[in-house]
Amino acid sequence: MAGGKPTSDDDIKVVLRNKKARHEYHVEKTLEAGIELRGSEVKSLRDGKASMSDAYAAVEGGQMYLLQLQINEYPFANYFQHEPKRRRRLLLHKREIEQLGKAVQAQGYTLLPLEVYLRNGRFKVQLALCKGKQSHDKRASERERDADREIQRAMGRRR
Repeated sequence: MAGGKPTSDDDIKVVLRNKKARHEYHVEKTLEAGIELRGSEVKSLRDGKASMSDAYAAVEGGQMYLLQLQINEYPFANYFQHEPKRRRRLLLHKREIEQLGKAVQAQGYTLLPLEVYLRNGRFKVQLALCKGKQSHDKRASERERDADREIQRAMGRRR
């Protein structure tokens, strides 16, 4: 056995997380997709220089694209620079793209990225099929989260 660090099957490092998505939308289904990136985008993502506040996914011409994901320019990539908000192709099976496209068109769902993470050396996106929450749903979710927090605090004090 060679020396070195033992690795697990799923060596995951979360780079970006969309915190607003779970607050403003009901998450119906999640799936993992690969993302097609350029070299300077990979370097910039590894440094955490990105934002996904307005990002969403859409089907165009039989392909799934991630739109409005901002990956800032990498300062040392001078000639081989990328556009910060370019559309990036997502790597999914054709059947998955068709199913998600139908759900978005017919039933009024939205495809949002929840996380961008590094898994075994490759960048992946966790996509969610979401439906918008109304304000009373948001308040109910907040009350539920606060109640869970109180329960956890009470359980912790007894020990």
